[in-house]
Amino acid sequence: MTEASSSSNSIQNEKSIQPEGTYSLEQLKEHNTRESLWMLLHDKVYDITAFMDEHPGGDEVLIEEAGRDATEAFEDVGHSDEARDMLPKMLLGEFYGEKKTKSKKSISSTGGTTSSSGFPIWVVPVALIAAFLAWRVFLA
Repeated sequence: MTEASSSSNSIQNEKSIQPEGTYSLEQLKEHNTRESLWMLLHDKVYDITAFMDEHPGGDEVLIEEAGRDATEAFEDVGHSDEARDMLPKMLLGEFYGEKKTKSKKSISSTGGTTSSSGFPIWVVPVALIAAFLAWRVFLA
């Protein structure tokens, strides 16, 4: 075996070895239940299983984001400094590897966008326009 091929093999092996104290996407995905719930926030992996009952937003939102990168959802809600101060107690370690992105929008079978509850969003403006027209015709 030549020195060059030996060198390239050791470089490949170094790239495929996951550093100790880090967690991969595959490991993260294995923990997406009430019994074991992990979440990725800002490239750090947290075990939030014990916190589920205390979460002010309910455990459903945590379960929905479990086992994947929840950074965007965490930041969109606008968590308080107190919530951020709780994170170090739940820290497992750093994230290692590629993150996969997910699509936020859900499209209904009719092609319209729906809210998280499944309610068609377009109904609200249509109802407001109908109410305004009824007011103008019957009361003005």
